[in-house]
Amino acid sequence: MASASYFAKGNKLLQSLSTSDRELLEPNLVPVSLLLRQDLEKPNRRIDDVFFIEHGIVSIVALPSRATEVEIGIIGCEGMTGGAVVAGSDRSPHSTYMQLAGDGLRIGARQLNSAMADSTTLRRSLAKYAYSFAIQTAQTAVANARAKLVPRLARWLLMAHDRVSGNTLNITHEFLSIMLASRRAGVSEGLKALAAEGLISTQRRDIKILNRKGLEKAAGSFYGVPEAEYRRLMN
Repeated sequence: MASASYFAKGNKLLQSLSTSDRELLEPNLVPVSLLLRQDLEKPNRRIDDVFFIEHGIVSIVALPSRATEVEIGIIGCEGMTGGAVVAGSDRSPHSTYMQLAGDGLRIGARQLNSAMADSTTLRRSLAKYAYSFAIQTAQTAVANARAKLVPRLARWLLMAHDRVSGNTLNITHEFLSIMLASRRAGVSEGLKALAAEGLISTQRRDIKILNRKGLEKAAGSFYGVPEAEYRRLMN
């Protein structure tokens, strides 16, 4: 994806819409603060609201068992929650919650459906974003199946960096271990390895990106495909 500064202000999906499509949505868009670990969608429960993220990061998490969470995708100010709604459903088997606190714009699922029914171009634009997110989840599956921990960790840090302003991520090793479905000790060793290469620095809850190009090299081919597809579709 673009450098972090590209996502420094506002929701890029909304900004990419035509004036007429934005005007369809604007009367029903409500500014909201989004707290750490706040649930935005619960598994197999009706989705009442959809969120266009302006700041912060959302995790979409699969729950293969009661004791296990596996992150399958993230959303920031490039996109929106409610992919199931865009696809014509009213619920998802996955859990969706705030991984990094922030803010955004909320719209009721009914109001969004009504706007999509009124505008073919709006429906097409949101479907393009939903498709680009599907590419991200597919690439996550490839990385989880084929990549060792350090490339996976580098990929995740790059994806998070794409979606925040600045170079510092406020996240714990424990939470990273949940997101990567890996042992906390392994995540700590992976972070140490990246720090030893001068790519990041870590201090308490903060991870600072020092060398993005080096981090991209560490992630290898596991980073970049969804990001290129997003640019192709949304630009």
